[in-house]
Amino acid sequence: MNDRAALDLLVAHGPLTRTQLGELTGLSKPTASQLLSRLAAAGLVRATGTATGRPGPNAQLYEINATIAHVAALSVDPLGVTAVVADLAGTVVGEHRLPADAMADGVRDRTSTVVVEAVDGALRAAGLGRDALHRTVIGTPGALDPRTGALRYAPHLPGWQSRTVREDLTAALGTPVVIENDVNLVALAEHDRGTAQDFDNFVLVWADEGVGAAIVLDGALLRGATGGAGEIGYMPLPGAPLAREAETFARPDAGGGFQRLASSPAVLALAEAHGISARDAPAALAEALVTSGAGDAVLAELAHRLATGIASVIAVVDPELVVLSGEVAQAGGERLLSLVQEELTGLALPRPQLRLSALDGSPILIGALRTALADARDTVFDTG
Repeated sequence: MNDRAALDLLVAHGPLTRTQLGELTGLSKPTASQLLSRLAAAGLVRATGTATGRPGPNAQLYEINATIAHVAALSVDPLGVTAVVADLAGTVVGEHRLPADAMADGVRDRTSTVVVEAVDGALRAAGLGRDALHRTVIGTPGALDPRTGALRYAPHLPGWQSRTVREDLTAALGTPVVIENDVNLVALAEHDRGTAQDFDNFVLVWADEGVGAAIVLDGALLRGATGGAGEIGYMPLPGAPLAREAETFARPDAGGGFQRLASSPAVLALAEAHGISARDAPAALAEALVTSGAGDAVLAELAHRLATGIASVIAVVDPELVVLSGEVAQAGGERLLSLVQEELTGLALPRPQLRLSALDGSPILIGALRTALADARDTVFDTG
């Protein structure tokens, strides 16, 4: 227990002296010294310079040996696959992006092929071989059904619906593989280092190419019987067509209601209906923010749509906080957030706080990396 506490402190605080580590753990100096010697002999920590600016002789600093293990984190979407490789301290040392054409239907065993190629590209960028990896976490739309092992709610990702997809990827990469819903990973990242750090009951609403949600209750993700908790893109709402035919689910902007109202394609169509032409949804919202009249109408309608869907979630879950994330929410910014807050008045009796995501970079990759590192550290730091 002392070993693990010391290692976690070194991860959290960076290099520490023996004295600092003893103060943080409550261990005596001799015990802290023995602990550090034991961890150094195991290759888990290493000396790194000395502490300066303190009375007396400069004290030796110790840090975790971050190179002892590496993890891979991937984000999968209809446009391609992004892979990053990081050391045990969480420092990203390699990244590779594989475009969607590599996932064409004609590519044999394309799922494993694409994932392996993306990971190998990130490993090459880091100057590492595949034997350096200890864990791989993949974020995808949809979720693995715990009863069958098949990926559900993501038919627009061909080749990922195999019931053995996780086992196939584990065999191909040679590491344990976790496949997690992308929005769930964003919520884990927000809880770890973002807007939701101080909340154990919150909902993250993702408005991007698709619409989804992650629900965290008492600090744990709510997954549902089939892994589909939070698939609010399929939630019927007034003013949206219903998706009753199976083929309509093949598009990321299809679904029962909410997704057809607040996804990036829906926002682009809304802007065009008001005379605002743009290459994508973020550009359309940027234009709307500086365009009086038509722009105001776009933002007001979008806020109404978002508030209507969010109110339904609030009425069922009663969270302390709702975090808005994804390119639609980020592009709309504080002005859109304020309009959504106004629209929520009277739509739901509970009044949770409403905030924008505060994460920099890809929140899906951040969440996948966090999960992979936690799993790897549990294994590597086990000195029992």
